[in-house]
Amino acid sequence: MATKLTLSLNQDVIDRAKAYAKKNRVSLSLLVENYFRFITEKESKDQKVITPLVSELSGIIDLPDDFDLNDEYRKHIAEKYS
Repeated sequence: MATKLTLSLNQDVIDRAKAYAKKNRVSLSLLVENYFRFITEKESKDQKVITPLVSELSGIIDLPDDFDLNDEYRKHIAEKYS
């Protein structure tokens, strides 16, 4: 459920944030929400820090069961520098 929040910020910061949001085609509200989510989520000691955007995108690509990311990366590097 979306709830309205009023913030008082430096005008220069607001202008730069609006420009960033427009450039990246997201709302200023979503930027603030994602930032708050990012700083308030407790990270597991076993997990790397994952941004909210990456969390939203994860699972979009359906990879085969035998897909090996490390093997694919090695192949990519070998092709790139061969």
